Amino acid sequence: MNRSRTRRRRLRFRRLGIPAVGALVVVGVAAGPAAAHAEVTASDPRALAENVTLSFTSEAESETAGIAELRVVLPKGMAPDALTLKDAPKEWKFTATADGYTIGGPALPTGTDAEYSVTVRQLPDEKSLAFKTLETYGDGKVSRWIEVPTEGEKVDNPAPVLELKAAAPGAKPISPGPSPAPGSAAPSTRPSTASSSAPAASAGARATSAEGAGSSTGAVVGVIAAVLVLGAAGALWWLRRNRGRA
Repeated sequence: MNRSRTRRRRLRFRRLGIPAVGALVVVGVAAGPAAAHAEVTASDPRALAENVTLSFTSEAESETAGIAELRVVLPKGMAPDALTLKDAPKEWKFTATADGYTIGGPALPTGTDAEYSVTVRQLPDEKSLAFKTLETYGDGKVSRWIEVPTEGEKVDNPAPVLELKAAAPGAKPISPGPSPAPGSAAPSTRPSTASSSAPAASAGARATSAEGAGSSTGAVVGVIAAVLVLGAAGALWWLRRNRGRA
């Protein structure tokens, strides 16, 4: 009897213990720290909106160092020279890159989120914009928020994504100012050396030709004069000779 009672008690404890442990696991996961991430918001989240302020927040996830730099790759249709820094942590600087920009400076205090804002000349005509971001901490650690979810799937390191509304009626893309192609020189305002030297060369050629013609004419006249002088001298000599004979 005592043995059967003991067995029953053990079964009861086992049945109660299993769900209790499961509840503790669920609570522990829910109470754990939320995954850090980066976010972006806009003052006017509409396609083709102009002079829009984009505000970014990168959550600090390191327990030993603060964020020192953020490197952002801009989405399609947004050029680095179309952005200007509006607000940032003290002593942080904004630098444009080939495909986006970097912003950074002295490392923030450990656990402090990096918050800054930029002004964009015009948002592109898209439905959503993804800003792939790399966070660099003072100790060299890098967090990569560069994955872009598609079709509602979940990713481990999502990039900040800005959902855009339809463009306002009549909104049009701003025409970019004319700029020379990479590697090409700006047009010069000075007159072309080739074009200015051509007339000079032609004039010189004409002058040389005229001089040559003049020299040839002078030589011909000189020869004729010499012939006439010699002819007259011969005729005079012939007359004198005949007179002497007579």
